[in-house]
Amino acid sequence: MITLRSILFNIVFYANLIIRMIVLTPIYFLMPRKAAYAIPKAWARSSTWLMEKIVGTTYEIEGLENIPKGSYIFAPKHQSFWDTFALLPYLDDPVYILKRELMWIPLFGWYAKKQRMIPVDRSARGKVMFDVLKRTREELSTGRQLIIYPEGTRRPPGAEPVYKYGIARMYRDLDIPVVAVAMHPGLFWPRRTFRKYPGHFKVRILPPIQPGMDPDAFFEKLVHDTEKASDDLLVETIASNPHLPIPPTAARRLAEIDKAKMAAAAG
Repeated sequence: MITLRSILFNIVFYANLIIRMIVLTPIYFLMPRKAAYAIPKAWARSSTWLMEKIVGTTYEIEGLENIPKGSYIFAPKHQSFWDTFALLPYLDDPVYILKRELMWIPLFGWYAKKQRMIPVDRSARGKVMFDVLKRTREELSTGRQLIIYPEGTRRPPGAEPVYKYGIARMYRDLDIPVVAVAMHPGLFWPRRTFRKYPGHFKVRILPPIQPGMDPDAFFEKLVHDTEKASDDLLVETIASNPHLPIPPTAARRLAEIDKAKMAAAAG
């Protein structure tokens, strides 16, 4: 049944995306930019609804009260395609820094350009990165929120963290709070497979790290706080979803957590 439900969900998920893009494109491009954000946000809500109804996957969000008003950097863990869209409805006016190649995709690229997403050549240095920072400042000056995945790319649940120092530079240069987010959607919507799994997980939004810290101290705090919350949620999620197949990275991390707890108890 998991295989059949996964196939059905994949078909309906992408059909929902393509049909909405085609049918709503005229409306989207006639609306003011920020008002038009209601269309991709509605698609995000419909997608999580479809996952609940077809696959049986549900989620809850803790810490919505930690989201500040105005501009901030939103820094989630990145494990799955799910976390690229599912949190959009909870943010007022988010902006992404995207690989420039994504802007070349028909329809998607047009939608992204309308929302003034910021394309970047990941191999670029010097003036190009200066221009990206300038564009980012311009967008944030209007009260928008910048979404950055601190690890840069999707990582399987429980994998050793590989945070990129670029977020510390952004924190220093933009002088705004950073809101870290821990979650494990990768247990239910794994990368590199069509299979999806039923169950329930939590998204934990941590208290904002206020601007003004030394970048190195900020980076250390971001990694520590996010990984502590991530470990807590990994243990909780696996315990409350005993049917889930546990990826090797998660199994190793659970063993490390148990070993550390036994060492602490022993003294």
